[in-house]
Amino acid sequence: MTHAPVTAAPPSLKIVVMGTGPFAVPMFHALLESPHSVVAVVTRPAHAPAGRRPPPNPMRDAATLAGVPILAPERINDPDAIAAVRAISPDLLVVCDYGQILSPAALAVAPYGGINLHGSLLPRHRGAAPVQWAILAGDATTGVSVIHMTPALDAGNVIAAKETPIGAREMAPALEQRLAGMGVAAVLEAIDLLTAAGPGSTPGVPQDATRVTRAPRLAKTDGIVTWSLPATRIERMRRALEPWPRTATFLHAGAERPPLRVVLEDVAVVDAAVTGHALDATVPPGTILAADEAGLVVACGEGTRLVVRRLVPEGKRSMSAAEFLRGHALFADARFG
Repeated sequence: MTHAPVTAAPPSLKIVVMGTGPFAVPMFHALLESPHSVVAVVTRPAHAPAGRRPPPNPMRDAATLAGVPILAPERINDPDAIAAVRAISPDLLVVCDYGQILSPAALAVAPYGGINLHGSLLPRHRGAAPVQWAILAGDATTGVSVIHMTPALDAGNVIAAKETPIGAREMAPALEQRLAGMGVAAVLEAIDLLTAAGPGSTPGVPQDATRVTRAPRLAKTDGIVTWSLPATRIERMRRALEPWPRTATFLHAGAERPPLRVVLEDVAVVDAAVTGHALDATVPPGTILAADEAGLVVACGEGTRLVVRRLVPEGKRSMSAAEFLRGHALFADARFG
């Protein structure tokens, strides 16, 4: 009589989760429900200017509600911070949306090292803002990657990845939320592969260094429109740069008025074939070609046009183009820029 071989269950690991932003929260909740034990959360310390509340920290909030111990060192690579994590004796570090790069000494506190959940298909869009830069670049697809961490930024072997299309009108917050949900399965798969390989192993596929692109942290100036860009690029800015820094420009509505800063809240690319109006190539980008209840039609680069359907004048509430025009008379030479 033969017996089926007994397959050993994968070991239950003691995990330290390192994260700050909302992208890490679904993965954290999944780990709490897994066979593994989340023994601590490492997050950024709470800093706030005098008289102001500290910035949001979704991971701190999630860990507090779950009753998981929290560490918040100023610098994770300081000897005292490394010693504090080592004292917990974790088997694995799971990092996502944390904001600091771990040194070799920090990664060495756990026998399995660290894995990182990243919001792109690495090596594309390494950096702090992969979701936003995927939309800005006009990528048709994106996804999540889980890498075995090295001290270099987002450069380790890819252990698991999940791919998804980017919707034609999808905004960055909605895409980020979708990707965070996809990250749950990717992290659990990566942990299974890592434990199967054993401590000290480096499973996964090395990244192709020739295909690396960067996704640096956004700055407020990234949201200022350059109207010489094609309309498709400006429309992608509007989707990628919500909720910050948003997409903004300045309205020049006459020599007697100072420029008015406005946020472009809803825009669309104008199809000349549908409207039947060809664009004169000599018209300077930023020129407002038409303005009615449907929107403000603006000349953009490469002979393209954008219609602004909703906007937020500085210091005012969000309003439709029709509402805006009732309070702002535009002269013939009105322009954005």
